[in-house]
Amino acid sequence: MKSPLSAQNSVFTRVTACLVAFSMLCIPALGLAQNTDNYPSKPIKIVVGFAPGGGSDFIARIVAQKLTQKLGQTVFVENRPGAGGNLGAEVALKSPGDGYTLFLAATSYTVNANLYKLPFDPIKDITPIARLASGPFVIAANPTTNIQSLAAFVDLAKKEPGKLSYASAGNGSITHVATEYFLTTAKIDVLHVPYKGTSPALTDTMSGQVQIIFGTVASTVPHVKSGKLKGLAVTTAKRLAALPDVPTVMESGYPDFEVSVWHGLIGPKGIAPHIVDKLNLAVRESLSDPSMVEQLASDGLTPNADTPAEFGQLIESETARWGKLVKSRNITLK
Repeated sequence: MKSPLSAQNSVFTRVTACLVAFSMLCIPALGLAQNTDNYPSKPIKIVVGFAPGGGSDFIARIVAQKLTQKLGQTVFVENRPGAGGNLGAEVALKSPGDGYTLFLAATSYTVNANLYKLPFDPIKDITPIARLASGPFVIAANPTTNIQSLAAFVDLAKKEPGKLSYASAGNGSITHVATEYFLTTAKIDVLHVPYKGTSPALTDTMSGQVQIIFGTVASTVPHVKSGKLKGLAVTTAKRLAALPDVPTVMESGYPDFEVSVWHGLIGPKGIAPHIVDKLNLAVRESLSDPSMVEQLASDGLTPNADTPAEFGQLIESETARWGKLVKSRNITLK
């Protein structure tokens, strides 16, 4: 029979062994927590689905520069053009959800969700981080048409259905879809002429081959200021500082019409909430920097300070909005 002292020693030994085993199990978890708490501990990549030199690339690079300063780690841009931005999205969204690979999503991301058979779910397979900036389209006409206002454009299109034409950057592009949205709103019939990119679309609008274009601020405003194009309206709720005399579509008789060109950061699903919060805070602090505001304004863009949840809601609502239009207007990639 064991003495009381030896029994106590036996119990003590078993308890000690259990505590040691439990502590060994906790070590990996503690190490993981420390790793994520130290985020970022290595460079962060922002994938852009378009070639260098465009609007998305411009925004990604100025944001990367600011985030590098805020986070204390290099943030760099990797261009993966192809399939209307979908190639880059696939690369980014199939990466590990550790916060080290992000994707610069644009308005076209929510359009593509309704036109392409994607190898990922554009809503369920993402972690929204932050919207960065947004701006209007500029509706412009060839000056030789003598179309001096948006109302005049609509009146002429109603008098001569199908005679006027508009240029876009290609079938299924955001310029195509945004224009079709206005045609639906105004209930007019205008011929679509798709081009392979914004540059040739602008060139033919200025030469008179087509009469109307929905152009981005950066590509269109210089031609409006030079007189090569006539600015009719901008598609956001507020006028554009660079074209203060050009009214909004809302002011021109369509109070419910608003379309923005926006960009934002998303990542693969599963990024830890505290990493998302850290990235969102760094983005918001960067966007409040006067130099950042000035750089974005040069491209006709206004900073946004959305929370991750707000940005996620925007992506969902825009995807649904363009889905209805794509179906009703029978928009395809061909």
